[in-house]
Amino acid sequence: MSYRKNFGRWGENYAAGYLIRQGYAIIGRNVRTPYGEIDLIAMDGDVLVFIEVKTRSSNIYGFPEEAISRQKTNHMLASAQSYLQDNPELSGDWRWDVMAIQRQ
Repeated sequence: MSYRKNFGRWGENYAAGYLIRQGYAIIGRNVRTPYGEIDLIAMDGDVLVFIEVKTRSSNIYGFPEEAISRQKTNHMLASAQSYLQDNPELSGDWRWDVMAIQRQ
């Protein structure tokens, strides 16, 4: 596995651990849809949360959250809608979050 993929996986694990400590229940990781991959899917109480994790080791190229382009936002929304269509039992409130992690 490349350093970049390994580092990204570390960020997703860190994010999942943080969310679990905050009381979220992780129900999916690296879920593939026809529109892209959803890094994490969690339940925050009764709310379904789709989470994009962005991890950086420095801010030379900007902060992690700045890597979310309009195209990425569109793909994430389409991925969430596809997931909801494939899982109608999860109807109800949902949201899309970004977790920005910077390791120095």
